[in-house]
Amino acid sequence: MEVRTDQAEHSKISTSLEVEQIDENLFRSVNLFVPMRSRGVFGGQVISQAIVSATKCVDPAFGLHSFHCYFLLSASPAVPIIYYVERLREGHSYSTRSVKAVQNGKTIFQLLCSFHVPEPWQPSYQWPMPEVPKLEDCELEEDLFKRRAVQDGMDKKLKEIFLTYAAERANGPIAVRRASWNMKENDGTITSTFWMQARTGRSEPYEAPYQKCILAYMSDLNFLAVASDTLKLRRLATGRNALAMSSTLDHSIWYYDDHFCCEDGLLYVVTCPRARDGRGVVHGRLYSRSGVLVAVTCQEGVVRADRRGPEPQVKL
Repeated sequence: MEVRTDQAEHSKISTSLEVEQIDENLFRSVNLFVPMRSRGVFGGQVISQAIVSATKCVDPAFGLHSFHCYFLLSASPAVPIIYYVERLREGHSYSTRSVKAVQNGKTIFQLLCSFHVPEPWQPSYQWPMPEVPKLEDCELEEDLFKRRAVQDGMDKKLKEIFLTYAAERANGPIAVRRASWNMKENDGTITSTFWMQARTGRSEPYEAPYQKCILAYMSDLNFLAVASDTLKLRRLATGRNALAMSSTLDHSIWYYDDHFCCEDGLLYVVTCPRARDGRGVVHGRLYSRSGVLVAVTCQEGVVRADRRGPEPQVKL
């Protein structure tokens, strides 16, 4: 199998998630994508490829119900990522796998995931889906960026950046539409909501195990950005209120449904409960169009303003 090392995102989600199995518990990335103005490979792609690898090493009777992962080093698109799957536990109801992602001999990412035999006869509860505009009534992000690019008085450099963002989103495997942005609730909570829809190029939806891998990919889109926006840090700017750095440290998902379809669209509800010391944590909920709470997400990342701390005192 040809291993591609170009940095472009692919329009079909299956291409972005593709891994090559090279041994029983050993997998290799086929292509890697670096987002615009990013230091390394898109984190959601690394997560989803690791989940694809782990899922291939589990009895199909077990469905992925949660994972927790850490990003240790930035991944380069120049060489493939190797995913080592370790079979930690084989239980009657739960099975556990760990995945170590290695590049150039260094561990760049570590994931622990758990699989569960569904128990649909157990009682159920969920938070309700918020009222937002329908997916079809919300503007695609690529159209939003194009519209911003042609605003009167737009700086030439910013115009090029917006148009590049627009092209990246238009060619990407996930269509993103903003339903609301930085909405302040009565209790002071600031919430942003997005409709996300996988582009598959298929007439039939993927099966449940693969849907969870797709959801893992889309869950990293626009996620940590809610923390910097809550702090009112400005992108593409300079000064004390400019966003100087944003990078994911860890990411977790808990799945609570096996019958959702990323191709149909999911609503992502995101809040930032706390940000301090150059870090921010974001919480997310993903709902199907019918209002079923499919998954709960959490991520912490570096969120730094363009400010310097006090100079260290020199001891005499």
